[in-house]
Amino acid sequence: MWARASAGVLAGFFVSAALIGLVCWSFPGPWQRTMVPGLVAFLPLWIGVICTGFLFRNGRHAWLWLGGIALAGLILLWALQSFGWVQ
Repeated sequence: MWARASAGVLAGFFVSAALIGLVCWSFPGPWQRTMVPGLVAFLPLWIGVICTGFLFRNGRHAWLWLGGIALAGLILLWALQSFGWVQ
């Protein structure tokens, strides 16, 4: 149970940050306009991801899935910024 909870808290933080970042960068215009709504939406999204961690069979699966999604999301954010597709 603790492994699933820690996966939801730690990896879920980065999953939520990546999702909020992708949403904020997807709107036209400067990303600063989406800062406050993104911060407001971050906490409920993070809590939802934490709860999702308990749906996995064991902690290993939770860490693999949530960690993989977090890594993919952060790599996507980095790639979008390095290619100059977002500012």
